[in-house]
Amino acid sequence: MEKIINLMIILFLVSSCATMGREDRIQEAEAHYKLGVAYSNEDKVQKAFVEFHKAYELDPRNKEVLNALGIIHLLQFDEPTQAIGYFEEAVKVDPEYSEAYNNLGYAYQKAGDFEKAISYYKKALSNPTYPTAEKAYYNMGFSYYRLGKFDSALNSFKEAIKRAPDLSLAYLGLALVYNAKGKYGDASTAMTQAIKLSPVYRGDREKAAQDFAVKKLGAKGYEENDYRDYLEILKY
Repeated sequence: MEKIINLMIILFLVSSCATMGREDRIQEAEAHYKLGVAYSNEDKVQKAFVEFHKAYELDPRNKEVLNALGIIHLLQFDEPTQAIGYFEEAVKVDPEYSEAYNNLGYAYQKAGDFEKAISYYKKALSNPTYPTAEKAYYNMGFSYYRLGKFDSALNSFKEAIKRAPDLSLAYLGLALVYNAKGKYGDASTAMTQAIKLSPVYRGDREKAAQDFAVKKLGAKGYEENDYRDYLEILKY
């Protein structure tokens, strides 16, 4: 009996140490994650990437760390396949993590799979507590636009604007859709509103035109076509 009691005490102490170790790792992972966010805000991409990876090694089930690594692979390294893996892990940890579903959609959108992208945007939007639903509606609008589903694209951009009336990018999306539908007056109106609301252009059409022209030179594929169309709409 005494041996059994002693064994139970040892097991309890080992379990307690393991628990404390786990808590320490989680706290350290959180510290690395916060440092990574700080580096990201300073546009120090590699340093942010290193800190996020340190956090991941300590706590591989931290959904925010997984999402952050996915974002860097997607937006900074242009590696949508690697990004998708991290986003998928994030939503496994939290099936209600709308931000990661939105990012999954954008990763598939970047990879050219617009139907799959839309399915993930809808998954993000199925959560009524998603605080930035306008992002998913805006992104979904572009996926519909790429598929030539202009009415659905129009509705998506309008839903984004309902939730964020100052979202200038959504008005740029509207301009593209109206232009594709041959509604040139509406396209011009949407473009004017986009430039007015933009924190960069602040209503300056000439500045917008110059910026579009420069970005068109560095763009390719769909994005190059978008900038070409923006410049055309500015002439209306």
